Amino acid sequence: MSVLTHSAAWRALQAHAASLEPQTLSQLFAGDGGRAQRLSAEFQGLFLDYSKQRLTGETLDLLVALAEQQGLAGWIGRLFAGEAVNHTEHRAAYHMALRAPPEATMQVAGRNVVPAVCEVRDRMRAFAEAVRSGEWRGASGERITDVVNIGIGGSDLGPRMVGKALAPLADGPRAHFVANVDGAQLHAELPRLRPESTLFVVTSKTFTTQETMANACAARDWLRATLGEAAVPKHFVAVSTNAAEVQKFGISLDNMFGFWDWVGGRYSLWGAVGLSLMLNLGPSRFDQLLAGAQAVDEHFRTAPFGQNLPVLLGLIGVWNRNFLGLADQVMAPYAQRLEKFVPWLQQLEMESNGKGVDRDGCRVDYATTPVLWGDVGTNSQHAFFQMLHQGSGVHPVDFILVREADHPYPRLNQLLLANGLAQSAAMMQGKDAAEVRAELIAAGLQGAALEAAIPHRVFNGNRPSSTLLLPRLDAWHLGALLALYEHRTFVLSVIWNLNAFDQWGVELGKQLAGRTLQAMEGQGAAGDASTAQLLVRLGY
Repeated sequence: MSVLTHSAAWRALQAHAASLEPQTLSQLFAGDGGRAQRLSAEFQGLFLDYSKQRLTGETLDLLVALAEQQGLAGWIGRLFAGEAVNHTEHRAAYHMALRAPPEATMQVAGRNVVPAVCEVRDRMRAFAEAVRSGEWRGASGERITDVVNIGIGGSDLGPRMVGKALAPLADGPRAHFVANVDGAQLHAELPRLRPESTLFVVTSKTFTTQETMANACAARDWLRATLGEAAVPKHFVAVSTNAAEVQKFGISLDNMFGFWDWVGGRYSLWGAVGLSLMLNLGPSRFDQLLAGAQAVDEHFRTAPFGQNLPVLLGLIGVWNRNFLGLADQVMAPYAQRLEKFVPWLQQLEMESNGKGVDRDGCRVDYATTPVLWGDVGTNSQHAFFQMLHQGSGVHPVDFILVREADHPYPRLNQLLLANGLAQSAAMMQGKDAAEVRAELIAAGLQGAALEAAIPHRVFNGNRPSSTLLLPRLDAWHLGALLALYEHRTFVLSVIWNLNAFDQWGVELGKQLAGRTLQAMEGQGAAGDASTAQLLVRLGY
């Protein structure tokens, strides 16, 4: 057994889980009239109700003891002090500095990085204002009407998700996103654009990312076919740190917006990677996005664990994964504009904590990140919710509900909220055979037909969920929501003793893709017999 699973806090939670097992959620509610109020927490309008999780106040006390044993407070301190918590790459993980106010002091290796962050942010703001006002125009003199972000992974998922979530607030050039090296994605976007009024933002730290640069080169060819080579500097800008490659591509260094190695890709939308958002939404709304995230940063850094929303979400995740044995985590945002939230969160969580060795390089003997999946409600109710209610497994759900609608259909919003609340209640309560029998008898069913129908209509219930309420889906609250789950991911990594900020599995895939491409071009052999056979079938 590892030190973690042999520890007193871990073993206490195992014993507690066994003692709690016979009690259902319905029984826990029936025996505790104050359960809902006590198992809830709030921060500046974000309200978390976790009373439908299969836990008690004692569970929470034991989980907090586990967090203290694992040194969570110290790790939060190291994270915010700019220490190299990403130890395999000898880097800080200081994405919080990207949303810091100008007066803050946030140091990496003894140097305050906030002035450099603000310098890039000011350059972004000046450029965005020039484009939005019409001061910056395309090579033919036309205003920019469309902005295309070309990136992948963290250089795409974050901006794409925020752009979709805040689309009704956009008042600048239309935003488009191209990530997949499948040319079908770029080919679908280009007919909607005019070269004369389109600006491409090529987002790649190294400016060598295979998928991004292939798409960028194809977009450049499309532009040059109409406007010529000389037009490239007026229609392409770069978010990168590789000045030589940016210049080689044809982009002026005046139009290169940089970031730092202490910001991981999946945490980077708060800086220059968010340039397409600033162009689309405007600097003011981008600042509000940062402000919401920064408020949660302070909450995470200072709030007691029992009232700390990211800590609570992380501890509940550990409880479900390691002590209740639940292998996945379902996300159900009841807001159509959050339809890209789940893909963003999948990368954040599973790329961060999808590890099988701990910080010391030892194989773990406990489960780490669950499979995270989901979709927006109410669509998902007509897809996978059947399995959530009556399937053979138990799948915990995080419901996200937004109180205020941003559309003129109050009845539709009422229906949406009613559905979200009803689903979480149904998962908790279920419906037993006696209830089903009474309903069917009232409907006129009897005899053998009655008995045959009952098993198919029984719901076991006792299926855990949390509900997070947002007052509205504006830039501030979206920023707060994203930071909440960023820090939840870090809490999980601390409990599991993982490095949440490297991703060597991603690098392996890149290496093998390069070798396979060489084999397709006749410059080498396939690495294994299966790949060789498939290459032949594909015509190589």
